[in-house]
Amino acid sequence: MKKVLLIATNSEKKPYPVPPIGLSIVAQSIEKLYEVKMYDAMFDEGASLETIVTTFKPDYIGCSIRNVDSMSVEAPDFFLEAINEKIIKPLKKLSTVPIILGGSGYSIYPYEILDFFGLDYGISGEGEETFAALLEHLDKNTDITGIKGIIYRCSPDFDKKIITNSAYPQKKYFSGTENYIDFGPYKERGAYSIQSKRGCAHQCIYCTYPLIEGKKFRTREPEDIVDEIQQVSENLGDVVFEFVDSTFNDPAGHAENICSEIIRRNLKVRIRTMGINPANTSDKLFELMIKAGFTQIDSTPDSASPLMLKNLRKNFTLAQLQKMAVQIKKSGLPTMWFFVFGGPGETPHTIDETFDFIRTYISPDDMVYLTTSLRIYPETSLYHTALKEKLIQPGQSLLRPVFYSSENFPVEKLHDYLQQKIGRSHNLLFSSEAKPSPEMMKEAIQIRKQQTLTEPMFRTLLRIRKRMMDEGVL
Repeated sequence: MKKVLLIATNSEKKPYPVPPIGLSIVAQSIEKLYEVKMYDAMFDEGASLETIVTTFKPDYIGCSIRNVDSMSVEAPDFFLEAINEKIIKPLKKLSTVPIILGGSGYSIYPYEILDFFGLDYGISGEGEETFAALLEHLDKNTDITGIKGIIYRCSPDFDKKIITNSAYPQKKYFSGTENYIDFGPYKERGAYSIQSKRGCAHQCIYCTYPLIEGKKFRTREPEDIVDEIQQVSENLGDVVFEFVDSTFNDPAGHAENICSEIIRRNLKVRIRTMGINPANTSDKLFELMIKAGFTQIDSTPDSASPLMLKNLRKNFTLAQLQKMAVQIKKSGLPTMWFFVFGGPGETPHTIDETFDFIRTYISPDDMVYLTTSLRIYPETSLYHTALKEKLIQPGQSLLRPVFYSSENFPVEKLHDYLQQKIGRSHNLLFSSEAKPSPEMMKEAIQIRKQQTLTEPMFRTLLRIRKRMMDEGVL
């Protein structure tokens, strides 16, 4: 049986480390055909790579690229250079077998990243079935032309972009995926990622979800989702689960059905989620979420200005956002809020409108992340706006971060204005401040152990931050 080494190259830990569940699902999809080993670089960062390659002696190597950069104009970090030095270059020295790229970050720039690393094969889009198909053709040395999503250097379409938007894989690949990952280091701050759907039917101007996963929601059955939660909980014990969908409560009723199935089975689990969409909330939704075990949510409205909600092509109104904020406060669910400033049409007035919302509707116990400027991604609506405004040129590479900046509100002016609005608020932070200092983190862990706290880590950190600001340390 031939051997396949799968490598999760991501080692970014801000705001918390994310385990490579997607790559472990790919491992599951081929484990009956190949001997599979997975290497997670999150904490090891390449230190053990040479030993693994020389002892395992793989016939194929797959590398997952989760993120290309930090997406922050305030704290820019281009991850591919470190991945090249710590992973790709050592692999080339250690082995001559095919190295195949994939992952969400790779899928945005499939040809450019293949060129950046000087490799020959990649998979753009979902890999559960495509990866197995590519390996089969490489085994048999047969033509791979025409297999959807496969990128290869000698392809006649190498100058074109290919993205797969297939049906949601129906095979239950999750069974045993946790066996490929050491979850010990993730339990302190990380979570087990759950996808309840792929794709997104919304039209936010900057978003890559529709490009990578398709422009409609492709949902999993609630019973299938809860099967995964139950099995992982039984195998790993006390682990936090995180729904990582673009929006958790879309389409209408799906989130409620998931929660109801968790409640029906009487599972005792801790859950958090990204992407609560203001257009689809109710008191009943939050009641079900709390009963199901949700202990934290993320809300990413991006703005609370009616004009900016329109310009960003959000699918909800300010009134719906305000209604959701009231529901969140009523539920008591700890919430991390995310706002982004500097999009098309942003002015001091639209910023003031968002800060009015923050001061009025968001609890000081909740975290508010503020980001300046929007990362421009290929083929998004923002990309075409930037072209029209001549901020970028046709054919210009966006692999290294390029951010949208209005000439009426340049980045420096925007940052200074936001800093004035933040003032001494302890719970309003720029995204560049997302990673707490080692000293603050150490104190938070100690406090949580001493007081046996079960609250989200961010609330413990916020109290420490407030004390430090009151003492004049910050």
